Amino acid sequence: MPKIVKLDPVNMDMAIKTNDNLLSGMLQNELNILRECGGRGKCATCHVFIKEGMDALSPISRREQRTLEVITTCRTNSRLACQARVLGEGVTVEIPGGMYLSQVDDVESLIGRRAQQSILHPIYGTILVEEGKLITRTMISQLQDTQGEVREFLANTERA
Repeated sequence: MPKIVKLDPVNMDMAIKTNDNLLSGMLQNELNILRECGGRGKCATCHVFIKEGMDALSPISRREQRTLEVITTCRTNSRLACQARVLGEGVTVEIPGGMYLSQVDDVESLIGRRAQQSILHPIYGTILVEEGKLITRTMISQLQDTQGEVREFLANTERA
């Protein structure tokens, strides 16, 4: 029997089958949630905050705990949506603000523009460019370097 999960700040309810993870429910509802690592619990792109109902989710695994430890925006109510399986009712999820670097199609096109949202690191969740900041050529170079590092990290974790 499906469980109803509430999403903040989008003020939406979604039905998720018992024992399915939060990420699958979010994707079925066409929410813009990434899975840079393919849903293996190795990146920050599906990081969410559980406002209510932490006890209605599966326990945190060692893999998830290790990943959460490197996410700089992690809190005590943080979970990875790909790892948190819905077991009961009463879950309310908050989707963090900002966009991940991997969501930017053409990094070069950002030169001279102000960031409309904070741009976040896909592995660590750190803010690479703050919302409202002017994006310079130096920032673009750093973002491109970060994209390369992320690709390399994810390629290495696939082999491991």
